[in-house]
Amino acid sequence: MDATTTLISTLHPYDSLPEDERARVARSFTRSDLAEGQIVYALGQKLDGLYLVETGAVEITDRNGVLVSVLERGNSFGKRGLMADGRAVTTARMARAGAVLMLPVAEFHRLMAESPAFARFFDRGRRERPHRSGPDFATLKVAEILTRAPVTTGPDTPIAEAARMMRAAQVSSLGITRSDGRLLGLVTIRDISNRVVAEEADTSAPVSTIMTPDPITLPPDALGLDVLHAMIERRIGHLPVVDHGRLIGMITQTDLTRVQSISTSVLIDDIAGAETVAQMAAVTARVPDLLVSLVAAHQRHEVVTRLITDITDVVTRRLLTLGQARLGPAPAAWLWAACGSQGRQEQTGISDQDNVMILADDADPGDPWFAELARFVCDGLNACGYVYCPGDMMATNPRWRQPRRVWRNYFEHWITHPSPEAQMLASVMFDLRAIGGDAALLVGLQAETLAMAAQNSIFVAHMISNSLKHQPPLGLIRGFATIRSGQHQGHIDMKMNGVVPVADLARVYALKGRLMPVNTRARLEAAEAAGVISGNGARDLIAAYDLIQTMRLQNQAHLVRAGRKPDNFLAPADLADIERSHLLDAFVVVRVMQSALGQGRGVL
Repeated sequence: MDATTTLISTLHPYDSLPEDERARVARSFTRSDLAEGQIVYALGQKLDGLYLVETGAVEITDRNGVLVSVLERGNSFGKRGLMADGRAVTTARMARAGAVLMLPVAEFHRLMAESPAFARFFDRGRRERPHRSGPDFATLKVAEILTRAPVTTGPDTPIAEAARMMRAAQVSSLGITRSDGRLLGLVTIRDISNRVVAEEADTSAPVSTIMTPDPITLPPDALGLDVLHAMIERRIGHLPVVDHGRLIGMITQTDLTRVQSISTSVLIDDIAGAETVAQMAAVTARVPDLLVSLVAAHQRHEVVTRLITDITDVVTRRLLTLGQARLGPAPAAWLWAACGSQGRQEQTGISDQDNVMILADDADPGDPWFAELARFVCDGLNACGYVYCPGDMMATNPRWRQPRRVWRNYFEHWITHPSPEAQMLASVMFDLRAIGGDAALLVGLQAETLAMAAQNSIFVAHMISNSLKHQPPLGLIRGFATIRSGQHQGHIDMKMNGVVPVADLARVYALKGRLMPVNTRARLEAAEAAGVISGNGARDLIAAYDLIQTMRLQNQAHLVRAGRKPDNFLAPADLADIERSHLLDAFVVVRVMQSALGQGRGVL
């Protein structure tokens, strides 16, 4: 086996090719020995093919000369240009002398057309998934239904101790396993009731004496339909999920009810009928399960975040209704508006609250009615899981509960005196969206402010500078710059270093083009349509954003299934090679677009 065949046999997607096809591809590569500093290809150059580092190292710089990546053995480059118009969108230079392999253009496109695995790996473009309004239990895989690790014990555990374990864990069944995790049997609350309590059996006896040995099980790739059929046919309420003999989870009739009842329409209906904050909190406690179901149903990320935000909106409006019922008629017109992720309709399984009140110009901001409504709603949101904003960006803060004329003055001052605080506040406030009250109080103000800001070149420059503060987590050498210490050591922050940089870019594009959308993806699409960014730049950035948001949501769903609270921290080491590669590519795209904006080039 020659050196090229040996190398590509260890790399995806080449390792997925049949052996004879892989040998043919290996023969198609040409090899070049290059000196340190030698150019492999330059920006705008017609590409001869896809490049692969065999030895040495290659540095990739963008059109502004900014270093975006250093590639070593096994890394491919040049694919972005090949997937666009065939011309290089970066410059590749040898950082260290070595050998570079090149797969000719014709062979690259042949593989893209004939090999699904090859196409999946190199095509980062957006693939539409079937749209469904909610999770279809029958077609979900069992592994996607599981929400927690199974509670288990050994066969020699006394019955009384087994019962206490079930009570402490608040479960209705217990897996009886060997020390290696292999399933021996199953004990349920019904077994304890019928075989112990009713028979007055000795509770100090081993639990194995009352277990159901070798119970019916399902593998993790079975479907929800299989669960339904097994439970109906066998008249059972618990189904162990076993992977190669090891117990990995338990499906119960309660799980069936939970999955089938988790949909936005059900949750919204329950919230709309709630009469107390406690009732609403009981509903919002099911939002993590909704996240898991939506991700499992392969909903697009913008659909998932929109549906989750819709629930927050309904909670807010219900609290406003209950608050007004307690306080009586308002002394003047008012508007409750959300900013941050709720304003952009991009909430996930974890969120704090960011909100303001805009009052009519004839309103007295010191009137206790407005303060009491703000306190009632913000306290209610906190009780429902939308924690108080750590920066006090809430309507309970008198600064953010002012007449429209004061808000106009706020924006004018921030635009004409762009201090760091002004940039931060303007960034937040440009994401405002009306939730309840008189929406007209925001509409004119928003358009007026956008026009004022776009005309101030100094303010725009400061906003651009502010948008570059959050960088993608890329190291100098091809890899991730993970958190180095603390609780999240070895992780990357998918929000602050993934989503926020794209949201910041989209906000600046909207400002430059005077575009009204608030949602990040909608802003990027509008920026492309308005010519603020090029078609290629927009498509690359949208694809990168789609991937980052999708992996963020998948990680949150994984945490919920594991019985943990969702957060924004992802460990690259936990990803498959293909996932790491695509995520790195996505972050490189974001860095390139940041560099282009920072160098005064809005179009890429």
